[in-house]
Amino acid sequence: MFRRLRRVRFNPNIRTLVSENNIHTQDLIYPLFVTYGENIKNTIESMPDVFQLSLDNILRECETLEALGINAIMLFGIPRIKDSIGSEALSEEGIIPQAVRSIKSKFPHLLICVDLCFCEYTDHGHCGILNPKLQSVDNDLTLEILNQQALILAQSGADLIAPSGMMDGMIESLREVLDSKGFSHIPLMSYSTKFASGYYGPFRDIAQSTPAFGDRRSYQQNPANRREAILESLEDEKQGADILMVKPALAYLDIVRDIRERTLLPLAVYNVSGEYAMLKFAQKAGIIDYERVLLETMVSFKRAGADIVITYHAKEIANLLRRIL
Repeated sequence: MFRRLRRVRFNPNIRTLVSENNIHTQDLIYPLFVTYGENIKNTIESMPDVFQLSLDNILRECETLEALGINAIMLFGIPRIKDSIGSEALSEEGIIPQAVRSIKSKFPHLLICVDLCFCEYTDHGHCGILNPKLQSVDNDLTLEILNQQALILAQSGADLIAPSGMMDGMIESLREVLDSKGFSHIPLMSYSTKFASGYYGPFRDIAQSTPAFGDRRSYQQNPANRREAILESLEDEKQGADILMVKPALAYLDIVRDIRERTLLPLAVYNVSGEYAMLKFAQKAGIIDYERVLLETMVSFKRAGADIVITYHAKEIANLLRRIL
């Protein structure tokens, strides 16, 4: 007798009962972009429904997120001044330390993740200090300023630090400094396998972080390389990362699965701006069943092995799950 697999699909309650992967609001981290000023809500054409927000509007957004059951945010800053070393990121009065302190004072139970990088803060748009001879980022000099930035963010009250620059040795360096300064309890969620991807375009619009010259291929991961991608994450695990990450998500689900099968650490994916924009513009064009495709995409991340999803869709997903459940 052949096996009748359809039996467990016929009744919708049984389908739910045997569902292997599900998306929940507690799996989600919502990115927010903080800028100076008051009552600022700048629209970005390439990122529908995502805004540059002044701190007063960030606080209003956090209130909405808590009401939706979204418990985690990731902060990105839009500085006033950019220079060759991203010095505003090294100031206790920079936009992100200010935002962390304000959010913590009003929403103490909200998990605040902070992106740790310099691309938004440098006038050249690269992720650290440039080596003029190489016309690329000086890895070890950049580690020194990453350590300074991490300490400021930890002192400001950040709950989780997410280094994204793909510098060699950054996790070990950050862990040593944080531990030595009394922040051994702060976890590091490393952008451990971050590809030099074309999917980042809308993010660079909203974060104002497009490189002034060249690209980031000398430090971000080659999209063609599977073995190297696995090695990058396993090396960060060895150095002390608490959570690993694959970025982008949708085009790299094979890498998510590869890493999942080799680590017991929590694994995040970043559902990046280009992936978000494609779905939003497909929705606008009326060519997909948007809500169905959105949930299908989220479940694909979980099925591949992700525990955490960083996504601009978080509010939509929370509202959708409320209707479904």
